[in-house]
Amino acid sequence: MELTPAARLLVALDTSDQAVAERLMGQLAPHVGGFKIGPTLFTVAGPSVVGKALATGARVFLDLKFHDIPHTVAGAVAAAAQLGVHLLTVHTLGGRAMLQAALTPLATLGQNSARPTILGVTLLTSADQVMLEEVGLAGTPEQVVLRLAHLAVDCGLGGVVCSPQEVAAVRRVVPEKFVIVTPGIRPAGSAPDDQRRVWTPQAALAAGATYLVVGRPITAAADPVVAAQRLVEEMAAF
Repeated sequence: MELTPAARLLVALDTSDQAVAERLMGQLAPHVGGFKIGPTLFTVAGPSVVGKALATGARVFLDLKFHDIPHTVAGAVAAAAQLGVHLLTVHTLGGRAMLQAALTPLATLGQNSARPTILGVTLLTSADQVMLEEVGLAGTPEQVVLRLAHLAVDCGLGGVVCSPQEVAAVRRVVPEKFVIVTPGIRPAGSAPDDQRRVWTPQAALAAGATYLVVGRPITAAADPVVAAQRLVEEMAAF
């Protein structure tokens, strides 16, 4: 089924204030596809905040980037799946054994709506060539992302997370229905904040992104609903 522009927009609730997050959920749920819940909000509010997001009718992208020994990651994925999230992340740098272990808890769920899509995080949007050299990863950001995307496909993951600058290259080498989630989205004319590899919504969609993750341009706006609606309009013009 073709996703509408609004359904493709995931709002990042990167706040330590649970009341603020819940207020944003109530305001934005009718206008966006879902909410990204990451380490900050989840650490403060725990699993209950996932339930509150789901109660709005929105989808939940649980972005905790599991990266540990295979047994531990399998347990974390099993727990996340029980929460009813739609998308969740593991880090591809955990390697083949860990990525394959992450899929094992899903076997008992079958192919139904309760089965989350597991996404492999490639490189964070704050990463650049200097950072790759600091941690000893060979190649350019695009080369590293492509290696990790190939690994995600080989291991059976349902998608990846990558910056918009790598979306087109990834889309060329992954299966047709493979999900690509793209953070680092900034409407035309907005500040990049602490992200270095950013693009506009239209450019990311044109490159082949499935979902766009947007945080501060919406959540820090004077009117988050208006900001979300304008961004959806920008996406619809693609």
